[in-house]
Amino acid sequence: MKHLLWTEAYRPKTIEDCILPERLKTPFQEYVNQRNIPNLLLCGGAGVGKTTVAKAMCEEVGCDYLIINGSDENGVDVVRNKIKNYASAMSFSGIRRVIIIDEADYLSVNAQAAFRNSIEEFSKNCSFIFTCNYKTKIIEPLHSRCAVIDFTLKNVEKTKMANQFFKRIQTILKKEEVEFEPAVVAAVIEKHFPDFRRVINELQRFSQFGKIDTGILAQITDVTLSQIVGFIKDKDFGSIRKWVASNDVDPQTIYRKLYDNLYEVLQPGSIPQAVIILADYQYKQAFVADAEINIVACLTELMVNLEFK
Repeated sequence: MKHLLWTEAYRPKTIEDCILPERLKTPFQEYVNQRNIPNLLLCGGAGVGKTTVAKAMCEEVGCDYLIINGSDENGVDVVRNKIKNYASAMSFSGIRRVIIIDEADYLSVNAQAAFRNSIEEFSKNCSFIFTCNYKTKIIEPLHSRCAVIDFTLKNVEKTKMANQFFKRIQTILKKEEVEFEPAVVAAVIEKHFPDFRRVINELQRFSQFGKIDTGILAQITDVTLSQIVGFIKDKDFGSIRKWVASNDVDPQTIYRKLYDNLYEVLQPGSIPQAVIILADYQYKQAFVADAEINIVACLTELMVNLEFK
């Protein structure tokens, strides 16, 4: 079966089918069993299944639901008009309606504030599910009106979840009739886990070559930072900029590799400041208009402020 977008074609339709630790799956399944979805704030990294869980619950319960993309419709007018019109209407199914506000951390502060009254005003007729990558971007009054569920995996859960996802990926590849080497698929998962969406998108991209084998390993191995560290030490801004422009590397991989190697490349006194700089630019990465400029700015600040060995 051939699909344009695997992430949609193979999106889980039930909570049972979602890849989650039991401590998360159990409450979601209970909401479904009771056919009563409360107000929820689902937070965690990109691609971990927040929106999938929200949709799966609504589909299983059989309720009417509306999805609002907070990154596109992030003004207070959306709350005053579109959301209030939907929330105030009676449900065709007789079950409470649900409004899913995806990427809610992009909502303006005024829009978030407007939700406070909406949640209470339409409590008898409608539930709200907010999803976000950064729960600190959501105002406290919304925290207090929702059950906050963090999708961040604990260390003891990661291996089990990765193994389950590995089995799921193999099923997808077989259905799509794509030849693959398990070790190569495992390497892709290891690089991007727990971003399930990113893994599936990357494998679909690699599948265009006919099969997923060791021939693509050069594209998925972690970036080696010895060259860029050398440019930073030499204060060679031109080479830094060219390196970033010519290397198609996930920004989060750069930040993580730099962080993991701080003790090897920096003088001890510079390490605390390096951690602060990396954390700052990693956070900004989710919101910037041009990711390349953000990476170059980070590397430039490291170059200017740190002492290397």
